[in-house]
This record gives sequence, structure tokens and C-alpha cells, in this order.
Amino acid sequence: MKKRKLNPEDQEMLEAFDAGEFESDLKDERRTQLALLAEETIKKDKRINIRISSRDLEALQRRAIEEGLPYQSLVSSVLHKYVSGSFKDISANKALQRTSR
Repeated sequence: MKKRKLNPEDQEMLEAFDAGEFESDLKDERRTQLALLAEETIKKDKRINIRISSRDLEALQRRAIEEGLPYQSLVSSVLHKYVSGSFKDISANKALQRTSR
């Protein structure tokens, strides 16, 4: 694999990382939540195939990156929250708050 030259900003960031200057900003609660999600990912015993728009898939993949999860795990988590009744639609709540003002 060919190594490419980093720009100065990326090189500085790499050096800071190598020097141990980065610290995780994960709170214990979020770390525990991610560990449980990872554990649930291992327990999968059924497979499904679905068709969704490429736009939705790309949005799911972006959100999964933000959460630090594989997108399939994010989808599984959302479905689990929905069927267990713990899914909360934040955007719907925000819309309701705007209309009630």
C-alpha cells in the first residue's frame, strides 16, 4: 500500500495522537451503552434483507460514523428501540415544541 503525504494539519494531529495528547470524551454512561450495543450485536441470530433509498442508507451510514458504530448495528438498535417501546422521535418532539409556543 502506497503511503501518501499528510498535509501539515493532519501531520500535527497524527503527532499529537502518537504523543498521547488525545483523551476520550466518552462519559461512563455512554461507554456502558456502547458496550451493551456491541454485546447485543454479537447475539444476532436472524437475518433480514430490506430495500431502502440510497439517500436513507447514506444518512444511516453518516449517523453510524458519528456514533462510532457499524451502520447495521445502528439499524438494529433503532429497530430494537422501536419494538421495545423506548424509541423517541426527537425531531417530532422539537416540532411539537415549536408549534405550542
